Amino acid sequence: MARKTTTRRTSAKPPAVEPASCPTCTGTGTVARTVRVGRRHRAVGRQEGLCLTCLGSGLDPNADA
Repeated sequence: MARKTTTRRTSAKPPAVEPASCPTCTGTGTVARTVRVGRRHRAVGRQEGLCLTCLGSGLDPNADA
């Protein structure tokens, strides 16, 4: 007598919920700051800095999860 093979049923996983991105840096973890020099504080350029809201993670710290 031949053995019948059965297929395994896998339970459907719920869709993964994406964490909310930081509103300040829009999820990048860095923000651009103006560099100022001299007595008159004239702007000479911009540099990237760490986002102080999410501390560079890119995730919203105030997300209701």
